[in-house]
Amino acid sequence: MIMPREKREIQKEDIMPLDVYIKNRKELRKNIVDLKKDRRIALGPYATFYFESYDTMLAQVQEMLYIEKGGDKQLKDELIAYNPLIPNGKELTATLMFEIDNPVSRAAFLGKAGGIEEKIFMKIGDEMIKAIPEKDVDRTSAEGKASSVQFIHFNLTDEQIQKFKSDNADIEIGINHNEYSHSTKLNSKNKKSLSADFI
Repeated sequence: MIMPREKREIQKEDIMPLDVYIKNRKELRKNIVDLKKDRRIALGPYATFYFESYDTMLAQVQEMLYIEKGGDKQLKDELIAYNPLIPNGKELTATLMFEIDNPVSRAAFLGKAGGIEEKIFMKIGDEMIKAIPEKDVDRTSAEGKASSVQFIHFNLTDEQIQKFKSDNADIEIGINHNEYSHSTKLNSKNKKSLSADFI
C-alpha cells in the first residue's frame, strides 16, 4: 500500500491500530523492503545512504510503536523525530549510516571523521549540491567524533529537479572528507524511485 505522493507529514490518523499492524506486519515489512531496495545506495566500504520517503518513515514509526508499545505518548515523540525526514517535494532526504562491524575499527574511524556531515554532496550533471545536515542534534561531538548515523537533506531548485527527472541525467552522490572520499553514480532504478519524491 503506497501512499499518495503529496503526503508530506504523518498524522495520528495515518497510524494503524497495533492489532491491525501485527496482523499485517509480515506483508507490510515485505512491501517496504521492496520499496527501499532502489533507495539504498552504498558508498565506499562503510557508508550507505537510505533515502527516506513518507512510506519509509510511516513504516519506521509503526515498527517503533510495535517494538516499544508506548501508545500515544510515544507516537508524539516519534512524529517529532521522523516527520522532518519526509521530503517536502523540493528535496531528497537520507539517513546515512557508517556500518563497521568491528567495534575497535568503528571507534577509530568515527574518531577521525568529525565534520563528515558537512562534506556530503550530490552532483546533477556539472552542478554540485551540498547536503544540509538535520539540525535536531550535533552529529559531530565536541571532541571531533562523528556519529555513525547522519540525517541529511539535499535541497534542489526547480531546474535541478527537472534535470534529475530527465532520462539522460548523470547523477552522482559522494563524500569528500580527508578520512573518507568516495563517490558513486545513481542507476536508473535509483533515479526513478527518488524522482517520485518531487512535487
